[in-house]
Amino acid sequence: MIEFVEVDESTPYIRQLEEETGPVVLINTFTVPEGKTEEFLALWRRDAAYFTGQPGFISTQMHRGVGGSRVLVNVAVWQSAAHLAAAHAKPGFRVAGEGYPEGCTVSPHLYEKVAVDGICVA
Repeated sequence: MIEFVEVDESTPYIRQLEEETGPVVLINTFTVPEGKTEEFLALWRRDAAYFTGQPGFISTQMHRGVGGSRVLVNVAVWQSAAHLAAAHAKPGFRVAGEGYPEGCTVSPHLYEKVAVDGICVA
């Protein structure tokens, strides 16, 4: 089973899922034991297939750290926190978290786009 590690203990992920906001960006950081990346990605592919079929899902992209890094980051976009929370609440999600190699960690956190004048738009 994968170990859950909060990104910001003052704002737990489970509480973020209760926010009435959207769209939201889920940035999910994984640390994978050495030599287990391909096994991890096969399991993540299974879980991603579950989420991509859920209402409110927009997109996802996995990123791998370079230079031998054991860190992978998934960036997923959802119509709202409520849509993501509903996907978490279904029985299929509870089964999906099983089977990851011993020593894997996951650190999910929700974000909203921020406008910075002259640089980026919300």
